[in-house]
Amino acid sequence: MNWFTAGVVFIIAWWLILLALLPVGVRGQHEDYTPLDGTDPGAPQETGLKKKMIWTTCGAAAVTLVGYVIAISGIIQPPQIQW
Repeated sequence: MNWFTAGVVFIIAWWLILLALLPVGVRGQHEDYTPLDGTDPGAPQETGLKKKMIWTTCGAAAVTLVGYVIAISGIIQPPQIQW
């Protein structure tokens, strides 16, 4: 696996993990107290985005590392295509 492939795997894994983590732990304003005037009752109180980005980066690094280990170990072989 070259650096370009590893970068593509990292970016795709990062976005997929981030999109999966975004709704985790988010509570709407209507769940704990009266919403502020002019805001939607379902608007989040606190998103925890910084913490989620750190977890996302760690997860994407782990996915990329697993992909790298699989690529260099030869567990999965690409098909032999004759052109």
